[in-house]
Amino acid sequence: MSHTQLRCIECGAPHQADVHTLFCRQCGSPLAVEYLGVNLLPRVGLGGLWGLGAPSPVHHPNSVVSLGEGATPVAPLATLGKRLGLDALFGKLEYQSPTGSFKDRGSTVLMSVLREMGVAEIAEDSSGNAGASIAAYATRAGIPAHVFAPASAPLAKLQQIHLYGAHVHLIEGPREVATQAAVDYVAQRGLVYASHNLSPYFLEGTKTFAYEVAGQCRPLPQHIVIPVGNGSLLIGVWRGFLELRAQGRIGEVPRLHAIQAEAVRPIASAYEGKAWRPQPGARTVAGGISVAQPPRLRQALHAIRETGGTSVAVPDEAIVRWQMALAREEGIYAEPTSAAAFAGVEMLVQQGVIAVDEPVLAPITGMGLKDSPPP
Repeated sequence: MSHTQLRCIECGAPHQADVHTLFCRQCGSPLAVEYLGVNLLPRVGLGGLWGLGAPSPVHHPNSVVSLGEGATPVAPLATLGKRLGLDALFGKLEYQSPTGSFKDRGSTVLMSVLREMGVAEIAEDSSGNAGASIAAYATRAGIPAHVFAPASAPLAKLQQIHLYGAHVHLIEGPREVATQAAVDYVAQRGLVYASHNLSPYFLEGTKTFAYEVAGQCRPLPQHIVIPVGNGSLLIGVWRGFLELRAQGRIGEVPRLHAIQAEAVRPIASAYEGKAWRPQPGARTVAGGISVAQPPRLRQALHAIRETGGTSVAVPDEAIVRWQMALAREEGIYAEPTSAAAFAGVEMLVQQGVIAVDEPVLAPITGMGLKDSPPP
């Protein structure tokens, strides 16, 4: 008997633990993992995020598909902190993950569950980092993978997906067209849709970011500023901190702030109570957060509001400027999506949301070598 079930995040309806079920059968909303009993995998031989003592949906350590992910360092960013007038600014270097982005946290858990449940073949849609991560962990698990990506995705990311051995399907048009192509392919072939946007198991991996921060940062940062597209890191971090608080391991949960690009800002607009629709041809240099219709938008808003956070949208000019500043002043080559978080920190300081004496942490979610505008 499984120690988990799935529960609708809106109506609360329970569902049996299943990798095929991505939406509530009663109201159509996304699902979350609920633990009926705690299964902490034995720490012996399992390092990185698997040794953190977090509740896991995986039943046996032999099922774990790992590349040594997790345990990314937290680096003080004194030069940029001084520029912003902050006493304490930190970056968590998620780009040091095996495939170069934080998505490996979600992929290791999702792929472990898929292997444990005997899944034979999967499909996923991604603009880059998630596709590369899923492709790598699928290869590690011995599960053939199909990755649907916009034809406009960065070439370096597409090459990475291809080199891991996944079947790459390039789709013309905006990001949402690639998603629909993947959904149609899954229905036609009877495959499992291993969606990092929808799978509740992916969030059980990204929540380990919170567990690591709780062990690395004393005291905890008062603000965590996150670049957000679909919200898998934001929601996962929120779930992780809620678990830690319930366990009595932390007190207050840090304020979580969601940063989006001005051109694609569904969450920031919803936070402000404003209607937003994508403009034809609208694009941003921060491709990793260019998501016009995040399926977990309401859950992301709940995470922001419950922690006392905010959501703002930043211009591409600021994103490019902060990517350059990270490289030239701190020696960190981040992708534009990651730099958006620091443009967000700047805006929140200017707005008085972040006080100069409050510690701030931002995840540097991806490596710049995979996605950078021309100099």
